[in-house]
Amino acid sequence: MTAAISSHQTSVPSSSKALRIALWIAQAALAATFVSAGWMKVSLPVAELSKLMSIPTVLGEPMTRFIGASELLGAVGLILPALTRIKPMLTPLAAAALCLVMVLAAAYHVSQGELGGVPTNIVLGAAAAFVAWGRFRAAPIV
Repeated sequence: MTAAISSHQTSVPSSSKALRIALWIAQAALAATFVSAGWMKVSLPVAELSKLMSIPTVLGEPMTRFIGASELLGAVGLILPALTRIKPMLTPLAAAALCLVMVLAAAYHVSQGELGGVPTNIVLGAAAAFVAWGRFRAAPIV
């Protein structure tokens, strides 16, 4: 009887396991997306970047590079602390920060009349909010 109780206590409920898998998938997808977007903003020449987006023209090169660096750091923060279990609380903080970046990006797109970019900001922001919630409350990395 003791063995049955202890094995039951150590097993992870399937919903919890599914949530953890969903969080890792969201973290990986968000990290890949933000690495791609951030790398483009920090590495492309401003003239080339200006052909792809209005940010360099409207906000200038320093702000564009800062946004790109923030996206790159956020992507690292989504994966590395959770994977290494070194300061894992940084993962939900990175997700919350990227959620804020998406809110600001949506506001920027609305202010520029670029409404086509807003749905992407909403989806990425919602995914980042899911990771923040999941890693803060439902399935924290310990």
